[in-house]
Amino acid sequence: MTQNLIRREGRRGFTLIEIILVVVIIMTLMAVVGPRLAGQGRTNKIRITRIQMDSLKGTLQQYETQMSTFPTTAQGLKILLEKPTGADADDWPGKLVDKMPKDGFGTEFKYICPSEHGLDYDLISAGPDKKFGTSDDIANYDDAKADGSASKSSSNL
Repeated sequence: MTQNLIRREGRRGFTLIEIILVVVIIMTLMAVVGPRLAGQGRTNKIRITRIQMDSLKGTLQQYETQMSTFPTTAQGLKILLEKPTGADADDWPGKLVDKMPKDGFGTEFKYICPSEHGLDYDLISAGPDKKFGTSDDIANYDDAKADGSASKSSSNL
């Protein structure tokens, strides 16, 4: 009997019940905290997308100031980065961005000019699902709806 006690006292390790208890505690913490942390990543990417859109709006406004018009849909946002083939140097204001802008999800923005929503242009992010035309798209005309105005952005300045 004393040999059994000596052997048990000398053994180092965890019992199955102790291991199960620790696993249950960790799983409970993950169930409570995990969804909150996962939601923050998506929220931050949406916030980054809106900031990037605001920056692009400023760049497009600068282009419009220099050229007296916004780029066409065919010219797209790439005209902010590189001179179109066949364009005169006088017809292009120069490089206004260092690289093609992307949203917080790593997707390039869709640019439509003239706007289909009563603005000067539409600027659209595909959103978290990275697919255009779905309910999670983020667009500059969403801001106009929230403001209660669908008027031309530069006409009222």
